[in-house]
Amino acid sequence: MVIQSAAEADLPAVRRLLDGEHLPLAGVDEHVDTMVVAKDGDEVAGAAAVELYADGALLRSVVVGSTVRGQGVGQQLTEAALSVATAKGSQTAYLLTTTAEKFFPKMGFERISRDDVPASVQASIEFQSACPASAVVMRKRLE
Repeated sequence: MVIQSAAEADLPAVRRLLDGEHLPLAGVDEHVDTMVVAKDGDEVAGAAAVELYADGALLRSVVVGSTVRGQGVGQQLTEAALSVATAKGSQTAYLLTTTAEKFFPKMGFERISRDDVPASVQASIEFQSACPASAVVMRKRLE
């Protein structure tokens, strides 16, 4: 398994993975430059991306195919995506989740309220329409 920067050619496979897990597709194509993928040979087995805003990064599209779940791929993808955010100057990462609220605390994320998220991040499509209001909001300070 190799974690690497995503390419435009990876997007159809990433969309299929996201769709298969009922995760938002809105805006995913616009963030290929800050996306990482897990590749098993030529196959995209997982992905994660960050959206960069003035007041922080939004971790999004963390998805791992069923054939490689439980092998640490999600953690590797999350760490790689957060490294992209750190390299681009972000000091804090945020996320919304409806399915993985138990996974992300293991990665250093803490649950917060929507009101604790900066306005620039709240303006994202994830906050505005792609994720339901019931989604769990989390934050991690980046180093």
